Amino acid sequence: MSSHTLSLEETTIHIAQEIEVRASISVAFAALLDQLGPFNETEVDKPMPMKLEAWPGGRWYRDLGNNNGHYWGTVQAIKKPTLLEIWGPLFMSNPVTNNIQYRLKESGGVTLITFRHQAFGLILEEYRKSKEGWDHIHEMVKQRAEAPKPH
Repeated sequence: MSSHTLSLEETTIHIAQEIEVRASISVAFAALLDQLGPFNETEVDKPMPMKLEAWPGGRWYRDLGNNNGHYWGTVQAIKKPTLLEIWGPLFMSNPVTNNIQYRLKESGGVTLITFRHQAFGLILEEYRKSKEGWDHIHEMVKQRAEAPKPH
């Protein structure tokens, strides 16, 4: 029987991204809440609508109906429209804890969204290597915020 001590790299995730959105901070924040919530999707045209209760202690979860679903996290901090922080297991069914943080800052009609995802625990290699899910969500936030508004 061999034993293997997991390294820090094997037990952590650290993703940092910046998303530049040509929209006001309030429009960008609303687009973020929409994309993480009812308009969430796993990839183009593969809806996975989520519920995001946008208040401290609010849940972020996938509602499958009839009291079935997947709990992803809890709103740890929210300061509309500059901060959203969520803590929880996210999509991982392992002993793990995640913290995701969105910080928004507007300058000259452009909003910079700074994203950070940190995790610690028994994290499968496929989760540590992949950030495409965040890339897709962030691209959709940008498209939603920058879309022409009907007059």
